[in-house]
Amino acid sequence: MMSVQKNGDIALDHIIGEMVDTVTNSKDEIFQIGEESRTEFEKLNKDLTETKKQVLSLIDEGDKLEQKVRSSRMRLSEVSKQFQKYSEEEIRKVYEQTHGLQMDLSMKREKEKQLRERRDDLELRLKNLEETIGRAEALGGKISIVLNYLTEDFRHVSDALEDAKEKQEFGLQIIEAQEEERRRLSREIHDGPAQMLANVMLRSDLVDRTYRERGIEEAMQEVKSVRSLVRSALYEVRRIIYDLRPMALDDLGLIPTLKKYLATIEDYNKETHIAFTSFGKERRLESKYEVALFRLVQESVQNAVKHAEASEIKVKVEMKAEATTIIVKDDGKGFDTTKKKEKSFGLVGMRERVDMLDGELHIDSSVGEGTIVTIHLPIN
Repeated sequence: MMSVQKNGDIALDHIIGEMVDTVTNSKDEIFQIGEESRTEFEKLNKDLTETKKQVLSLIDEGDKLEQKVRSSRMRLSEVSKQFQKYSEEEIRKVYEQTHGLQMDLSMKREKEKQLRERRDDLELRLKNLEETIGRAEALGGKISIVLNYLTEDFRHVSDALEDAKEKQEFGLQIIEAQEEERRRLSREIHDGPAQMLANVMLRSDLVDRTYRERGIEEAMQEVKSVRSLVRSALYEVRRIIYDLRPMALDDLGLIPTLKKYLATIEDYNKETHIAFTSFGKERRLESKYEVALFRLVQESVQNAVKHAEASEIKVKVEMKAEATTIIVKDDGKGFDTTKKKEKSFGLVGMRERVDMLDGELHIDSSVGEGTIVTIHLPIN
């Protein structure tokens, strides 16, 4: 009996191992597709920028040439009407000049048309590549979930989770939460510092060209622009690090850290005003409470800024000996709480944090009326 079970375990391990290898290879291939698409995207984007410059230059040249053609035609008309005043050679020169200008204009307009078509084609290809990159990222994330699920050993929690379905949902929820956090961080890095640094690379190429073509003064202006981009990228990196773990929380405590965080968010989102008030005696809490409360405020404010597109956010903290209450109110788009997906990662994460500390979380919202998040944590 034991031999049969052992052989079954070996066979199952072998099958799972093959599945893991297959899924890993698929993930690597999808990642490679994504990287190749990104490289091609950057190349085409650079070509598009150059093509747009050429189109604008040709339009300007064409307009100037059109004025010359108009003037030359008027001159030709004048000469033709008063041909007795001009020699045959003079008339011929005016005619040839007008004809030559018309030919030049026709060639300019044709080249402009070709460049416009190339620009439109590049924009379409960039759009398709962007969709391909998005699909590759989404599929890669799903495959990561499957891969993690296959490689995680749930036997360590089988005694605590008697029901097989509950065990599966528990494991998948943890993995999905991890993957969502990784996707969020990946998006922030890609949309922030990565894009800025890619732009720095493009602009730095322009510095040398500007120096050669336009001189030192305009080249220095480009250098200043590059410095500004680098400063912005550094700011984004610091903000992401701060989001991952605000070091001030350990040193200063909850209230000063919230003030600093909200000021940073307001500075980064100029169109959003954030008002912060605190009541009660300010004091230090256990690390688990300070981290939980900070993350809950962070999630609520980020939702208000990114999803609700709020223009005004109010954060109130009331600290008492036995409990801490936080209210985050915004004037954003709001949502229908009866239709909102309960498995939204943000809401699930907030409810889990509150439940673990025996607290209460209430979310009041309706479409077009903003949202009020109320958090109440008893302090043991």
